[in-house]
Parts: sequence; structure tokens; C-alpha cells
Amino acid sequence: MRGTHAQEADLRETKAGKIVVKPGCDMKSPHELWSDPVEAEALKVRLGDLHRAKIRLADEVLVVGDYIGDSTRAEIAYARSLGKPVRFTHPDVDPGASPSGA
Repeated sequence: MRGTHAQEADLRETKAGKIVVKPGCDMKSPHELWSDPVEAEALKVRLGDLHRAKIRLADEVLVVGDYIGDSTRAEIAYARSLGKPVRFTHPDVDPGASPSGA
């Protein structure tokens, strides 16, 4: 979940009575905690483990935004492998959706 889309989704899901668990860091934004490349790589691994733990705790996964990168694609596959429902704010980016007209 990033930026304005994420904030809006958080508000809407919370208003609907859902507990929102989301990534804690956006490493695409500069920060002193991941300014060292070696430390950044180690943090990326730890955050990946933590994010998969959050997925295991979740009843469902909501993918926010109109772009899916490699990490998010892997997290979607992981959630689905666990039988977790996956929703999208922009369903057209679902990597598991059938192509149009199929």
C-alpha cells in the first residue's frame, strides 16, 4: 500500500470494520535507516519475511494501486497459495485474472 491510494483504502477498510495490517516501510522513499546498501538488502529480506507473516495472519489481502511489481506479484501468489482471498482496488492488474475475452 503506498501513498494516497493506500490512505484511502485504509480509511475505507477501517470504516467497514476491518482491521488493516499493511507494510510498515516504503523503501522506495529515501531514509537513513536504509541508506547503506548492505543494510538495505538485509532489511529488505527481513521485511519480506515480516510481510509474509502479515499475510498469514490476514483473512484476505487487498492489493492497492494500478501497478504490481515483482515483490507484490510474489506476495499475491503466496497469499493465494495459502487460500487467502485477494482483492484489488484496480482489478485489471490482477496477475491471476483471465485475459479479456477468454
